[in-house]
Amino acid sequence: MSDTQVTLYTYFRSSCSARLRIALYLKEIPFKPIFVNLLRDEQSTPSHRSINPSGTVPALVVQRPGPEQHPVILTQSLAALEYLDETFPDQGPKLLPSDPETRALVRTLAQIIGCDVQPVTNLRILKRVAPFGADRTVWSKDLIEDGFRAYEALVSSSAGKFSVGDQITMADLCLIPAVWGAERVGMDMSTFPVIQKIAKNLEMEEAVQKGHWQTQPDTPEDLRAK
Repeated sequence: MSDTQVTLYTYFRSSCSARLRIALYLKEIPFKPIFVNLLRDEQSTPSHRSINPSGTVPALVVQRPGPEQHPVILTQSLAALEYLDETFPDQGPKLLPSDPETRALVRTLAQIIGCDVQPVTNLRILKRVAPFGADRTVWSKDLIEDGFRAYEALVSSSAGKFSVGDQITMADLCLIPAVWGAERVGMDMSTFPVIQKIAKNLEMEEAVQKGHWQTQPDTPEDLRAK
């Protein structure tokens, strides 16, 4: 796989992009980032939609060597995380456990964030609810809190250092960007002590630090980590 070329279409504040950035760093997979500015609507351009018909980020493009190899293009972060885990099995930690029960738990946790929290608090939805008078911050806090309550209840019995035991999994890669989003809207994370502990442990990891939204090349200067 050393000649495989990996490209990630990303935006610094996209939590779904952050999941893949962290996974790529965690598995030590070199990749080329292509920055898509959501505030400038670059995700809606014909050139980007030719890569990602949904008009969103991320998009993961994997090109294997050989003239007859077609690129693999993945435009959903959870599918992309599983693909990376299966395609690079010997690099970095396994993102999904081997036994079916624990694997199902990890997928459940990941989907709480990926299906219940992120889709209803992303920029596209916030723009659509604004004309109805919804306060973006209140809207986001309420929905994140709902998801975090469910996540907290499950990890209260499964957590070790991370969400499921002491190994980083796909669930953690979904959780930590969601925590950053929660902090942005002023949520009191002490309400969720297990999530707070997991997040602190994750932020000690080099891959998480490298994937953080404040450390990206497209992060505006005034928002960068000091």
